[in-house]
Amino acid sequence: MDYRHEWKHEINQADLLVLRQRLRAVTTPDPHAVDGKYLIRSLYFDNAVDKALREKLDGVSRREKFRIRYYNEDTSLMHLEKKSKIGGLGKKQSAGLTAVQAQDIVEGSLDWMADSSEELIYELYVKMRTQGLRPKTIVDYTREPFVFGPGNVRVTLDYHIRTGSCCGDFLNPDCPTIPAGEAPIILEVKWDSYLPDIIRDAVRLPGRRVTAFSKYAQCRIYG
Repeated sequence: MDYRHEWKHEINQADLLVLRQRLRAVTTPDPHAVDGKYLIRSLYFDNAVDKALREKLDGVSRREKFRIRYYNEDTSLMHLEKKSKIGGLGKKQSAGLTAVQAQDIVEGSLDWMADSSEELIYELYVKMRTQGLRPKTIVDYTREPFVFGPGNVRVTLDYHIRTGSCCGDFLNPDCPTIPAGEAPIILEVKWDSYLPDIIRDAVRLPGRRVTAFSKYAQCRIYG
């Protein structure tokens, strides 16, 4: 997958209501959503000196981070993901995981990863061994997704961001998480080579500018 353009905006509840109505009028529902939304749980990795966090906070243009993710409390379908950024462009690589494999990674049982045919799993193995990457924090939130064919556009509204530090309980949907401080609602817009005017107009809000908000960084406020 090539790098895609990405915009993020911090918005409020009134903005959310306006955008939801606009986007429903011009986009296609995401087939994976249930009643227009889904729950996301991610487990982010970092090393002992918080390399991923520091690079984000310092505005390093070229950076990457690893996470394991599942949706709607369904651990039967999980993904290891690597998110790479170069300036305002982003790319996501993904590999499937079983719940057992994900728990092994959480617990540090890594030997099986050395023989994996999935390049991304092997890359995480090498970086866990050589760079000290380890599970760092759980990030939960609700997402409302909208898709638009021309430009391969995806617009999401993310809110109810919560955090948890009990990484060993990542696969337990009932493990406790708490609100990640005063986290805003996040509008994200992603597209390939061009952003159609109809979407550009739909997401335009007075006084809202592109931000570098990071859910991972927000969820690290407690440690």
